[in-house]
Amino acid sequence: MMLTQEQPAIARATPRASAWKRRLWMIRQSPLTVVGGAIIVLMLLLMIFAPWLVPQDPNAINLAERLLPPGAGHWFGTDEVGRDLFSRVLIGSQQSVAAGLAVVLVAGISGSLLGCLSGVLGGHSDAFIMRLMDIMLSIPSLVLTMALAAALGPSLFNAMLAIAIVRIPFYVRLARGQTLIVKQHTFVEASRTFGASRWHLISWHILRNALPPLVVQASLDVGSAILMAATLGFIGLGAQQPTAEWGAMVAIGRNYVLDQWWYCTFPGAAILITAVGFNLFGDGIQDLLDPKAGGRN
Repeated sequence: MMLTQEQPAIARATPRASAWKRRLWMIRQSPLTVVGGAIIVLMLLLMIFAPWLVPQDPNAINLAERLLPPGAGHWFGTDEVGRDLFSRVLIGSQQSVAAGLAVVLVAGISGSLLGCLSGVLGGHSDAFIMRLMDIMLSIPSLVLTMALAAALGPSLFNAMLAIAIVRIPFYVRLARGQTLIVKQHTFVEASRTFGASRWHLISWHILRNALPPLVVQASLDVGSAILMAATLGFIGLGAQQPTAEWGAMVAIGRNYVLDQWWYCTFPGAAILITAVGFNLFGDGIQDLLDPKAGGRN
C-alpha cells in the first residue's frame, strides 16, 4: 500500500525534474545566454555591495588630482574635480541598474494588469483603454519620454516615472492579446460559469497563463530602460550632480573626450555591457519559454 501511495508523487516529480533538466541543458547549449546571465549576476552584486567595494569616497573633491589618467591610485582615472571614477562607476550601478529594474517592475505590473482587465471587460472599456494606448504608441517613445521628464522636472525619480509611463502600452497590448487567447479556454469558461469574479479570473487563470511572454518582454526591456535612463541623464533630465549616474557621467565626459578619453569611456562601457547582458539573457529566456524553440539553441 505504501508503494501505491508513493507512485503518484514520483509520477508528478519526474516530469518537473525532466523539464528543469531540459531547461538547464538548453542554457548550457547557449553560451550567449550564459554570458548574459553572468553579466546580470555581476551587475546585481556590484549594485548591492558597491558601498563596501568603493576604494574612495565617490563625491570627494580633490582639485590637485583632477583629470588624472588611469593608474594604480585611480584605476579609471579622475574627473574634472578630482573624484575617483572607479568609485563613481561602482556607485553609479545603484542608480542605473536599479532604475532599469524599477521601470520594468512598475511598467510590467501596471501594464499587465491593465491589459488583462481590458481583455476581460471587453466592449467600450476595452475600446477606450486600447485607443488611449494607441495614442501613446503613436508618439515616438524617446520624444514622449523627454516631454514627460521635462514636465515632471529633472531628477532620477521623475526620469524613471516618465520611462515607466511610456513603456506601459507595450505590456498592455501584449497582456490583452494573451488574455483574449486564454479566456477562450474551457477552464476559464467553466470558472466564469460557476460565478468567479473578474479579479479571480485575471489573477488565478489569465495572468498566470499569460506570464511567459510578459516575462520575456520584461527581461528584454531592462536593457532598454537602462539606456533610456542614461539618455535622459545625458541630456540633463535624469540624475543631477553630484549623484553618480552613468549617463550623466558620459554627458560631462564628452567635453574631455579628445584628451581625457577615460572620462566617458568607462561609464559608457558599463552602460553597454549591462544593456547587452540583459538583452542576451532575455533572448535566452525567450528560447526557454517558447515551446517551438527547442532546437534553436
